[in-house]
Amino acid sequence: MKRLFLVGTFFLWAGLAQGRSELTVCADPNNMPFSNQAGQGFENKIVELIARDMHVRLNYLWWAQRRGFVRNTLNASKCDLWPGVPAMLERVAASVPYYRSTYVFVSRADRGLGHLTLDDEKLRKLTIGVQMIGNNASNTPPAHAIARRGLIENVRGYMLYGNYAENNPTDEIVRSVEQGSIDVAIVWGPQAGYFAAQSRIPLRIENVLPSGEGPWPMSFDIAMGVRRGDAALLGEINAALSRKREAIDDILTAYHVPLLPVE
Repeated sequence: MKRLFLVGTFFLWAGLAQGRSELTVCADPNNMPFSNQAGQGFENKIVELIARDMHVRLNYLWWAQRRGFVRNTLNASKCDLWPGVPAMLERVAASVPYYRSTYVFVSRADRGLGHLTLDDEKLRKLTIGVQMIGNNASNTPPAHAIARRGLIENVRGYMLYGNYAENNPTDEIVRSVEQGSIDVAIVWGPQAGYFAAQSRIPLRIENVLPSGEGPWPMSFDIAMGVRRGDAALLGEINAALSRKREAIDDILTAYHVPLLPVE
């Protein structure tokens, strides 16, 4: 009996020794509220939670999320996990979604611009800030929606990635609303919620409607990505996300992320 116990213990130890001992996450070092090198973003907090749940050491590969990010990081086997990806992204194997957010209108509360929609005639008289990529064929959904409605003359474009030489490079569009240099902005929800909460002037945040714009919807399920074919890690991530569902929701709420039911 004692020998059987020792043999069983050995094989249990051997199985654990062959298991995963660390998890390398590819993340942007200057992309709040998602991540930064100081670990202050909500994606930092969520992957820390996942790593603890998996009992593995967390490492980072820091890389600016620009063109070639997936090719140079995840698909080059330099990291294992990319958090915060659209659930339908085809270049990765995506986990179950762990939140859903939406583009929102951001305006100063003292301007009385509540209940706007993309079809509101008031927009034609307002200066509108819109996040843009620059390449029209792959521009942001709000940029397409505004262009389809002919709202060109009164639009001010803000590059999606901002000025990367600055801290918090994507907050300029929300600061412009706060300072009154634009009347309203259409901003991806997690960025809008986080930066608006830091404003010295109360800002109003409301979901962009209509939310369905043909091939350019305004809301998205967000997941974690692993390399295609890595079914084992994908299963581990899905299990950890399920176990930590409530704690993840708490983190997202603390960062003022506008949340919708996951579809």
